[in-house]
Amino acid sequence: MATRTDAELVSRCRAGDAEAWNELVERFSRYVYAICVQGFRLNHADAEDVFQDVFARVYERLDRLRNDEAVRPWIAQLTRRLCIDRLREGRREGPADVEELEPAEFDETLGKLDEALTVRAGLDAVGPPCSDILDRFFCRDESYKAIGDALGLPSGTIASRISRCLTKLRAELEGRS
Repeated sequence: MATRTDAELVSRCRAGDAEAWNELVERFSRYVYAICVQGFRLNHADAEDVFQDVFARVYERLDRLRNDEAVRPWIAQLTRRLCIDRLREGRREGPADVEELEPAEFDETLGKLDEALTVRAGLDAVGPPCSDILDRFFCRDESYKAIGDALGLPSGTIASRISRCLTKLRAELEGRS
């Protein structure tokens, strides 16, 4: 199955396609949760509440989205607003020990999250064995020998595989921009 673009997913969701809705939620769930936890430092319970609110509102208001390709920034902005609302509610209930994020800090954090999720989507798109090799080398910081042992390959082969897989990943990511 080919990966659908964000715009295709939105269009299919508007048409009532339940499978597309599930795919949209799956595609953006880590993004929304990361904004809540890493961007706004919400605790687990508050992050879960915001997560639920975000996708409930996306479902209710998807027909109002003017540009189907802008679903990612729209979801990010909605998440940001709901996180701010949640932080304000917490302050009304009592003193909170929450650090204030400057807008520039938030934008930088959001940019890093967006970039990480784009790379993760690229890894998913290139698929195995490339995604596994690159994940082991760059994310888990495994040595050539450890990767070779785990995959049943000579450790000398791993460097050339990493190079070829990076070329595939680069082509995938350039195709997205």
